[in-house]
Amino acid sequence: MFNSVICSLKAQCNEKDTNTLLHFKQGVTDPSGLLSSCFPELDCCHWTGVKCDNITGRVTQLNLPCHINHPKVVDYGEKDDKSNCLTGEFSLNLLELEFLSYLSRGNPPHLCGNSTNLHYLDLSYNYNRLVDNLHWLSLTMLPSLLELHLESCQLENIYPFLQYANFTSLQVLNLADNDFASDWLFNLSCDISYIDLSQNEIHSQLPKTLPNLRSVKSLILSHNYLKGSIPNWLGQLEQLQELVLSDNFFSGPIPASLGNLSSLIELILDLNELNGNLPDTLGQLFNSETLRVGGNSLTGIVSERNLLSFPKLQRLYIGSPDLIFNFDPGWVPSFQLLRIGLGYVRDQLPAWLFTQTSLKYLSILHSTASFEPLDKFWNFATQLEYIDLTNNTIHGDMSNVLLSSKFVWLASNNLSGGMPGISPQVTVLNLGNNSLFGSISPLLCDNMTDKSNLVHLSLGHNHLSGEITSCWNNWKSLVLIGLQSNNLTGKIPHSMGSLSNLRFLYLGSNKFFGEVPFSLKNCKNLRILDLGHNNLSGVIPSWLGQSVKGLLLRSNQFSGNIPTELCQINSIMVMDFASNRLSGSIPNCLQNITAMISSYASTRRVVFTVNLTGIPVHIYCNIWMLIKGNELAYVDLMNVIDLSSNNLSGSVPLEMYMLTGLQSLNLSHNQLMGTILEEIDNLKQLEAIDLSRNNLSGEIPESMSALHYLAVLNLSFNNFVGKIPTGTQLGSTNLSYIGNPDLCGAPLTKICPQDDESHDTKPREEEDDDEKSEVYSWFYMGLGIGFAVGFWGVLGTT
Repeated sequence: MFNSVICSLKAQCNEKDTNTLLHFKQGVTDPSGLLSSCFPELDCCHWTGVKCDNITGRVTQLNLPCHINHPKVVDYGEKDDKSNCLTGEFSLNLLELEFLSYLSRGNPPHLCGNSTNLHYLDLSYNYNRLVDNLHWLSLTMLPSLLELHLESCQLENIYPFLQYANFTSLQVLNLADNDFASDWLFNLSCDISYIDLSQNEIHSQLPKTLPNLRSVKSLILSHNYLKGSIPNWLGQLEQLQELVLSDNFFSGPIPASLGNLSSLIELILDLNELNGNLPDTLGQLFNSETLRVGGNSLTGIVSERNLLSFPKLQRLYIGSPDLIFNFDPGWVPSFQLLRIGLGYVRDQLPAWLFTQTSLKYLSILHSTASFEPLDKFWNFATQLEYIDLTNNTIHGDMSNVLLSSKFVWLASNNLSGGMPGISPQVTVLNLGNNSLFGSISPLLCDNMTDKSNLVHLSLGHNHLSGEITSCWNNWKSLVLIGLQSNNLTGKIPHSMGSLSNLRFLYLGSNKFFGEVPFSLKNCKNLRILDLGHNNLSGVIPSWLGQSVKGLLLRSNQFSGNIPTELCQINSIMVMDFASNRLSGSIPNCLQNITAMISSYASTRRVVFTVNLTGIPVHIYCNIWMLIKGNELAYVDLMNVIDLSSNNLSGSVPLEMYMLTGLQSLNLSHNQLMGTILEEIDNLKQLEAIDLSRNNLSGEIPESMSALHYLAVLNLSFNNFVGKIPTGTQLGSTNLSYIGNPDLCGAPLTKICPQDDESHDTKPREEEDDDEKSEVYSWFYMGLGIGFAVGFWGVLGTT
């Protein structure tokens, strides 16, 4: 790529090319002044992004770079800031530049022309330009095209074009991160060397016979839905240097034929369903720098014998539940790794690990190995930039440990003692689900003289106690704070309002009391606020920002009305106010919450990405829901309203029935009156509804039978009358209807008079006694928060 041009003074820009570029400039909007150098009185060969032939003066290369702002922290679904990029209609045919061989980031969806010299075309990352077909690309250009880059364009309808395209000279094809679903590439008839179809929707199997790919050097098919066995013909691709099949559904053994690929540099097969032993033939891959086979179901023994022939190895990922590590304690490898990922290690860590003085990334997962002596291990860890130890059995006191890596993920181990120390370069810190105890003040308040870069702080599910500390002014870079499920007490400090970057605040399941501090109004970027299961009081905050997706206030002492200001936050998807002291009526403005109207929202996933040096780290925040005694974790937010166990009165407002994307509704244990409206059939996404223990009356509307996703229904202990509507989802159990003396029909034993007036039934008094004896404890919905991490450094190819 180039940013400027140096042209020979002997050749001026061709007049026809100059006019073509000037007309192009007139048809676009240029907010960053990218084309500001394009003035008629200047030679176009001196314009930024233009390169000319030194002899003829004809334009041969045109680079229209988009200077994208990549923020340090990005929410899931949030696109890069492209406000500085060219926009508008391209009114002139750039491809009238008949000697143009290189066009990058132009993204001209309406271009057409007759140039046969175009060799390089890059339209990647133009998801906001609707590049959904290539009809503008003349078939006469294809024979000369060497590189075609269409990564992250949200392509949907280009398969017919690609299927019949005559790419006789194509060498590089990049269709990564689209909606491509075809295995068309195996029919290519050109000597292609680079193919990237990763992160698409390909569900097929790889062909069993060798396609025309003998010239391919890079074959990247990761993050698809490919299945079946890995074919042996891959071992015949003698020029192959990079094979990436990770994160698919491949099964069967790793083909021994892959050992024939003497030129192979990267072999990435992790996160599949592969089984069997690690083939001995892989020891023939002398040039390999990356070997990744973790996250499969491999068996057998791995020892130094498997790794003796890898002098250039830099990245190693290996580990399966039934794979046994058996290394000689005295073995010293000939390689020096940059990254290593081990899984299911028993007994002791491999001794050779501590000889890796160049190591920057270490991941050890699901292991029962002893990390002792711990002093040796933590001293070794000081050289690391990224350390991920999850679900291991590490014992020991952390209070004397200084953590200095940028990324520290030590969740779900047996770590104990007080808070460790952290250095200013720590950006992500997760010590959740351990046995740490004591105050968090030593971590947050002691010896912080340098500016902190901490973005993620997770200490949830430990035994921490005391007050939450007021030292938050030193931590203004924080985006996520997770302190849930501890024994913390006191009031939420006002200093938390200084965290202007805060998006996720989890303080649930502690012993906090008092009101929610008004200073949190300054946290305008809050996405999730979890204060449930505390002793907080006062009124529900009405000053929340417009970005809130989840508001969890369950099991506190909040009182007063539900503020109507919440209806102005159209992003809310989870509204959980259960088990408080709320009174008054349900607001009649809920239809303004547009997130609960959509049946699917692209922003459901509670994920944010931290852009560390060279490696984006994706951090997932799970929503835990308890339904019918089954606790399930949801990575994607559901549309949930839970106002149960309060003192709400009045009727269920008509506007509630306008929330067509609502998936779970719990209004039980209140004092609601009125009827269920026929409009309830608008809530076609409903999976659970609980209206029990109220004063609702009237007939159950027939329209409820249209709720085909409904799996949980509870209308018990109200004043409903008449016949229960037919429908399998409404008739699964009589527990849904008990406590309504005037209801009849299946699944109740009481037969409706219109069905059988002569049928002998129990006396009313006996039936009432039977209903009251039923145990009503089956329906309870709760929300909690947990964390998981998706680390691109483990799943990626670099």
